[in-house]
Amino acid sequence: MKRFWSLFFILNLCLCSLTLQAQAEEPKISEQTQECIGCHVMATPGIVSDWEKSRMAKITPAQALQSPEINRRISVTAVPEAMANVVVGCYECHSLNNASHKEAAFEHNGFNIHTIVSSRDCAVCHEVEADQYSHNIMSEAYANLMHNPVHKMLVDSINGIQDFDGSKTILNPHNDEITDAESCLYCHGTIIKVDGKVTRETALGEMEFPRLKGWPNQGVGRINPDGSKGSCTSCHPRHSFSMAMARKPATCSECHKGPDVPASKVYDVSKHGNIYKSLGTKWDFDAVPWKLGTDFSAPTCATCHTSLIVDSAGEIIAQRSHQMNDRSPYRLFGIYAHAHPIKADTSIIKNKAGLPLPVELTGEPASEYLIDAETQTTRRQAMQKICLGCHATSWVENQYKRLEHTIEQTNAMTLTATKILATAWEKGAAKGLAQKESIFDEAIEKMWVEQWLFFANSTRFASAMGGADYGVFADGRWYLSKNIQEMADLLELKLALGQDKAAAEKKPAAKK
Repeated sequence: MKRFWSLFFILNLCLCSLTLQAQAEEPKISEQTQECIGCHVMATPGIVSDWEKSRMAKITPAQALQSPEINRRISVTAVPEAMANVVVGCYECHSLNNASHKEAAFEHNGFNIHTIVSSRDCAVCHEVEADQYSHNIMSEAYANLMHNPVHKMLVDSINGIQDFDGSKTILNPHNDEITDAESCLYCHGTIIKVDGKVTRETALGEMEFPRLKGWPNQGVGRINPDGSKGSCTSCHPRHSFSMAMARKPATCSECHKGPDVPASKVYDVSKHGNIYKSLGTKWDFDAVPWKLGTDFSAPTCATCHTSLIVDSAGEIIAQRSHQMNDRSPYRLFGIYAHAHPIKADTSIIKNKAGLPLPVELTGEPASEYLIDAETQTTRRQAMQKICLGCHATSWVENQYKRLEHTIEQTNAMTLTATKILATAWEKGAAKGLAQKESIFDEAIEKMWVEQWLFFANSTRFASAMGGADYGVFADGRWYLSKNIQEMADLLELKLALGQDKAAAEKKPAAKK
């Protein structure tokens, strides 16, 4: 009996020691964040729960820096001293860089905080990723759309309210920020500005908050109150900021579902998408680095465009990158497919005709604004290296030959549609830039837009990603040819009607 109690006492001592050790090693939560949680666990319990499950709630930046470099999710070599030994919580993010947030920062229960955590704030720990993202076309998505007169004209034609005067439709002047915010700018990003202050009744009494214009929004090119661009939560939703979620296709599908950018729909019907949907529940989406054949067995969007990929021996296949196009030699999206722009801000591009487009309407590239052949080769090789992790050289090379052939074909079919439209403008069957009119408001012009924005893009993405039917009948080659014939028929009809009208006007009035 004495031996039993001795063993019982020793086991209890061991358990107490292990408990104390675990408590000592448990990451510390700052007093400020503890105060935030004390209120928000009642006010916004979903936010608190998400954060508590996140990696940020379980490891301090100092601990993260102790990991081998290849395993790190943090890219700086040092963080501010006040943040190093506490987990990254509410206060650590929402109080960062208050001086640069200016009007957006406000007093809240004794703390000076701001609502919107910007890409500049995230860069305190993720500097390399933030810098890479700034070179990504997504970071300039707002300007690329709204500061480009041609693209803005398209936005106005889509979001503007049309009227009918009894004989023709009239597009009213468009200046509707709310419609833009829930339409094109949902993905491209809004400009977030402070528009005064508002007092609200809360569980803790009346409180004053900044009134945010352009909010809510998590668009990829969002302009934040501190002037920074982009929203990390587009891919890493708050407040879990999950890498695993960012690696899954559903995250990208929010903005890439089409028909203008049908990457998600194409992926769904591809062989890669089939494998993901069949086996993906068994994959490890949280591993860093991401080991091909062990953690996953078919690519997702992140595999090809962002993730740090290694082989079974730990050799690097692809470095992590938040510049989504640095493995892409082509810009598939657009009037014509072409080499990628050099700069993320494409609104600065001017073709020979003076239009802010990376190509002429005839398809000739504005080469001085686009990456050169050598850079295209480097990017192609980077992407092909990922493909070669599973496929033989002949498979990969022939896949790229097919894609390049598809680019040639879709560009040719777009050129045919453009010739029809140019003839309509020239012969007065439609009004375009020469008449200082929108090029997106007449039926034949809208058909031209569908030719490249829907049908050519679907065909290209299907060729790039293996979504066969999207390259044929589901917005693919069938519609490319059908649309051309309908445009030609409409032009013929309008010209005939125009001739009949002219003849009727010239015909002398009948004598009474």
